[in-house]
Amino acid sequence: MTDPTGRRAELEARNAAMREQVDSLLAELNKKTAELRETQAKAMAITASAVSKDGSVRATVDSAGALTSLEFSASAFERTTPDKLARLTTETVQQAVAKARTELNEVLAPAQQGASVDLSEMLPGVPSLSDLIPKPPVVPQASTPPRRPAPRDDDEGGSFMDRSGW
Repeated sequence: MTDPTGRRAELEARNAAMREQVDSLLAELNKKTAELRETQAKAMAITASAVSKDGSVRATVDSAGALTSLEFSASAFERTTPDKLARLTTETVQQAVAKARTELNEVLAPAQQGASVDLSEMLPGVPSLSDLIPKPPVVPQASTPPRRPAPRDDDEGGSFMDRSGW
């Protein structure tokens, strides 16, 4: 038989070790939670601007890449065609989005590194901290402007709105 006093001391020591481990996990979790809140605040505060090469267009976007401001110089409409100005505007907005995404990736990079202690390894069913951190969004690439559809053959060149034949 085992000594009841020795068994009790062994259980108390194991219990103390487990408490220490849980306290350590909770401290780590609290630290990571505070870091994530700070990172989220920094990420949400990001704005980025871009100016076209000729200075006629200025675009500002938020951290999600949503356009928050679009400005044209006084002479922007005099120096170009509407199609060229539209392409220049699109390119300038995409440059601002790329800047915002780059800054967002820099802010999120430290938070995306794995936690030193991951609860999912110790407790089945608990989500991993790394799964809770959003992945950086993909930066859209410049594309060609959409084309107007060619008239269909069955249109016979006229519009149904044309009342001249009525």
